[in-house]
Amino acid sequence: MSVRSLTEDDVIARLCELVEQSGGARVLLGIGDDAALWQPSRSHRSVLTTDALVEGVHFTRTTMSLEDVGWRTTTANLSDLAAMGARPVLATIALGVPEAMHVEELLALYRGVTACASEENLAIAGGDLTRAPVLTITMTAVGEVRASHVKRRSSAHAGDVVAVTGTLGASRAGLDILHGRVSLRSEQLREEALLAHRRPHARVREGRWLAASANVHAMMDCSDGLSTDLARLCAASALGARIDSVPVAASARAAAQAVHEDPCAYALAGGEEYELIFTCASRAYAHLDRRFRATFGHSLHRVGVMRAGQGVVIAEDGKERPVPRTGWDHFSE
Repeated sequence: MSVRSLTEDDVIARLCELVEQSGGARVLLGIGDDAALWQPSRSHRSVLTTDALVEGVHFTRTTMSLEDVGWRTTTANLSDLAAMGARPVLATIALGVPEAMHVEELLALYRGVTACASEENLAIAGGDLTRAPVLTITMTAVGEVRASHVKRRSSAHAGDVVAVTGTLGASRAGLDILHGRVSLRSEQLREEALLAHRRPHARVREGRWLAASANVHAMMDCSDGLSTDLARLCAASALGARIDSVPVAASARAAAQAVHEDPCAYALAGGEEYELIFTCASRAYAHLDRRFRATFGHSLHRVGVMRAGQGVVIAEDGKERPVPRTGWDHFSE
């Protein structure tokens, strides 16, 4: 049954069945009224973020299920909250739906949204529904963070260590596999790459943990690739950075080798990874890494150092060369 054969109220009622259990304790009024109502915390700052996915631009149904699309939309918003050190609270969703879309497809999309949201106790509090030429999903999410824990991308210090919370490039490898650009012999690495692309996880716990440290100065997520996002952090902090090493995921290394590309360059040009990039006081990094490993079961990855100047360079064979922005850009693809 297509949405064309139903009223807007009919469609909303079907979606409500999926999200009615996601309401948080402080969502006083959710879906069904003109607007949502919630009780903010008096002791925390509210953090707001919005992300949009457009069919044909950010995803295609030939390479990704609609449940995966819903999951990734939620992950993108959760990752922005994580980068600010915030705890997720609630979200609203605006859907643009083609007339020929079936209701079951719409429900599949929402199953992906609610599955991801429930992992982080993110309440879906409402939204909007409209007809559109292609499927679009826009989520606005709200989080909360103590004022003393807020991390910005503009607060890095010269001499800070630059690090990331995980390895990079697996999502790009997954996309290359789906588009037939890469074939991996290892089924394990293939599945690792596909899962990283279709069902990425936002580093919410890690973000809150890092934000609690006064030695962590700046933070942002790596959704558009290390080469692009580190350059943004540098520009915001009016500093430069030197990359000494790139933590390449095993599947990304295999993919790069399959297409005869340098693994570090391959990972630098990734995107949609949702690891966190952060800077911290150099003297504190080793201690922070030990505590992180004890808490999360794996180490941080040191990437390089912030320094005076502009731009990002990479150190190779005793020489430095500029790193171009090779990650995702919405207006150059």
